[in-house]
Amino acid sequence: MAFVDYYKVLEIDKSATEADIKKAYRKLARKYHPDLNPNDKEAEKKFKELNEANEVLSNPENRKKYDQYGENWEHGEEYEKARNQQQQYQNSGGQQGDFGGFSGFSGGGDYSDFFESMFGGGAQRATRQNAVFKGQDFNAELHLDLKDVYTTHKRTLTINGKNIRLTIPAGVENGQVIKISGQGGEGVNGGPKGDLYLTFNIENSTNFKLDKDNLYTTVDLDLYTAVLGGEITANTFDGKVKLTVKSGTQSGSKVKLKGKGFPIYKKEGEYGDLFISYHIVLPENLTEREKELFSELAKLRGK
Repeated sequence: MAFVDYYKVLEIDKSATEADIKKAYRKLARKYHPDLNPNDKEAEKKFKELNEANEVLSNPENRKKYDQYGENWEHGEEYEKARNQQQQYQNSGGQQGDFGGFSGFSGGGDYSDFFESMFGGGAQRATRQNAVFKGQDFNAELHLDLKDVYTTHKRTLTINGKNIRLTIPAGVENGQVIKISGQGGEGVNGGPKGDLYLTFNIENSTNFKLDKDNLYTTVDLDLYTAVLGGEITANTFDGKVKLTVKSGTQSGSKVKLKGKGFPIYKKEGEYGDLFISYHIVLPENLTEREKELFSELAKLRGK
């Protein structure tokens, strides 16, 4: 199999930050998503490559291995272990031979040129017969609405034909990646299962703007209540609340409702705040009498 450069797949360079990787993946994943490219085999192939690249580079530990070992990053630690054991064996007066999980070196053709070069041209190649490897990690994307992650709930996903029952924690963020241990591919020769890396793609269909754990919204306020004061009912994310409006309230004035914001991730019962901005709505279709009264008021105010 030809080597795939994950950095080129995501159209980034090796100095890219985690934020750069996340941004690049989300942009390209939307472009090549199968739902937007039905029956397009090239787009499907590209989407799979993007998921694979993101799976590796978005995980700092995996990225470090990839940068060090390239295409064989998943088995780099096994190589290091084998190499160290071989060195110990040679230092003790032994010869090249059995060590670690790489026993019975022979000239088989199972391994990539990359591995052959790492073991050295004169060394024999390790067979996979006894090597124990962790299973392949899976990468998936879950599309939700902001309303869906306001409360902790359970959801069943189908990944590679297998149903996985998950608990979606309240307050999970857009673009956040959660690792679900043991839900990846089967291990080799009794090795542990791989993991599932789940990326959340959260759309906001509400009238609230989310910034970290705080929510922001705008409430219309009629002129008379703004001038004279009074009581109004405003929407919060999960219900309604009564607010007392002071007389002389100006358009753009803000009120803060503590604890009425978005749930804080992994902190049960803790919420951000809700900030409400007032937008004063002027009366329309005034009668002649109403215009006269406003004129009198203007004269009283010296206007």
